[in-house]
Amino acid sequence: KAVDGVSFTLNDGETLGLVGESGCGKTTTCLSIVGLLPPAGRIVGGSIEFEQQDLTRLNPRAMRRVRGRRIAMILQDPMASLNPLFTIYRQVAEPAFFHQRLRGRALKERVKSLLGAVRIPSPEARMREYPHQMSGGMRQRIVGAVALSGGPKLIIADEPTTNLDVTIQAQYLNLLKDLQRDTGVALIFVTHDLGIVAKMCDKVAVMYAGKIVEYRAVRELFSDPKHPYTKALLGSVPKLGSKEPLDTIPGQPPNLASLPTGCHFHPRCPMAMPRCSEEEPRDFRVGKDGLARCWLVDHEVEVTHGQASS
Repeated sequence: KAVDGVSFTLNDGETLGLVGESGCGKTTTCLSIVGLLPPAGRIVGGSIEFEQQDLTRLNPRAMRRVRGRRIAMILQDPMASLNPLFTIYRQVAEPAFFHQRLRGRALKERVKSLLGAVRIPSPEARMREYPHQMSGGMRQRIVGAVALSGGPKLIIADEPTTNLDVTIQAQYLNLLKDLQRDTGVALIFVTHDLGIVAKMCDKVAVMYAGKIVEYRAVRELFSDPKHPYTKALLGSVPKLGSKEPLDTIPGQPPNLASLPTGCHFHPRCPMAMPRCSEEEPRDFRVGKDGLARCWLVDHEVEVTHGQASS
């Protein structure tokens, strides 16, 4: 199972960060939401409820009316998202043409407005150009304009800043926040960069081996992480001015076809107990609305709320 028992809630205008190492199931989670799993993948249980509809029960035709119109996706590589043979105008216009039924001058004004919204200079001239005539940062903005074209309520951004340099990355993140403030769109932001999570997100779900191991408000998670994997991720982030060596997480992520028994993180965990290798932990409530999947949290709850005698 590439994704197993993942559960989260996202409200209008909120941003959820999906964090974890490569191969932990972040992208598969997102592709499941928009119904774009590869042929070998299938959803075998659970539901994906969006605007009072279970997306897992929609047929392909009904799902096409949701995808692009109500839910849009920004992929990591803009050159894989944009067709090199079509103009910028045609690619930004397509969702508005099919989903909003815009034509003629109204469609052209919509495209011009979207390019202006994502801060493309001289939008009227740029819409006649092709992707190869733009820089990497501008191409990623164009992909953002395509995502906004259908007027979605949810945008899924799958590591959209990976191929951008630091300066352009900061500009792009500020752009997304401005667009979110102006439109009220909800955002799922997939990343392995905890600095981006701190800047962009309201809530964060930390994934490991296909499961969410910690789900918290961003401020709570950064100030008081509960799961050892979350602590290890935070400990591996470079700190400006520090000369201390970075912490590392020993070993490799497990093979999803042959997962360890008990807690899947226990072979790499410096705080593992015998119970961790024998019994898989359940979700324990932490803070106001947070969850952490770790027996240490269970022990913490028992110590805090239990009775002691001597």
